Amino acid sequence: MTSRILSTLLLWTVIGASLSFFGLHAAVILIALLATLTLHEFYTITEKMGAKPFRWLGLILCVVIMTAPFYVTVYLTEGDELVGLVPGLLALSVVLSAALVLGARDNSQRIETLAATVLGLLYVPFMLHHLVLLLMLYADPAVALGTTLWVVAVSKFCDVGALLSGLAFGRHKLAPVISPKKTWEGAIGGVLVSAGLGAALAYFLPEYFPESLTPALAAPIGALLAVVTIVSDLIESALKRRADVKDSGTLIPGIGGAFDLTDSLILTAPVAYFIFTFLA
Repeated sequence: MTSRILSTLLLWTVIGASLSFFGLHAAVILIALLATLTLHEFYTITEKMGAKPFRWLGLILCVVIMTAPFYVTVYLTEGDELVGLVPGLLALSVVLSAALVLGARDNSQRIETLAATVLGLLYVPFMLHHLVLLLMLYADPAVALGTTLWVVAVSKFCDVGALLSGLAFGRHKLAPVISPKKTWEGAIGGVLVSAGLGAALAYFLPEYFPESLTPALAAPIGALLAVVTIVSDLIESALKRRADVKDSGTLIPGIGGAFDLTDSLILTAPVAYFIFTFLA
């Protein structure tokens, strides 16, 4: 528990310092780095299941998917977002993976290799790149950063609330086969913490969020994102259980790998993006 708390504090310190000095560029690079490390661990997990994904192809395309929307829009298209850029890159990944699969001398696991490579790109960078799109949603960099950090904080503190509530009140298993330690009481506590934190941030720091994000609206949005966060956590737990691994990696003491850090954001990011497109 102590190492988890210290790692969390250190991570938030690094994130805060990076954003203070480098702004949106730091945010994009940090998100891209976490996505790439997550995909690396995702491919390791699928390898333990017997698949043989094209790791380097996937990692290169991951970096492009995560950074291209921001930098192409800012430097090449003068603010006009290329809507079909990321779907086009995903289509390209299918073509390249299929060509590599058919050209391989080893006839075994061809379909599994293709599926694992493309699924990794769809599940990790495609989903997480919505955080980058969220950074691009507002003209004011402070609001863009504040809103994105609000989504991250609401999602991650759901984990904290669920852990503490589960330890204090947990009696009924939420998903005993997938994640035996998670309880309904912990899940409810996590949702309440996310709702409360979301409302509190909107109330005390309104200048960092869109005017439409009032405390009364932030609470239910925070609660909704918390529910999605719980589902996202369970999906990663199911993957690890299928591969018979406890943690996705050992990158962060007390937390695990990058996948253990981003798991709650993978499904939450696109949901949050679509919600805020209606609030922008």
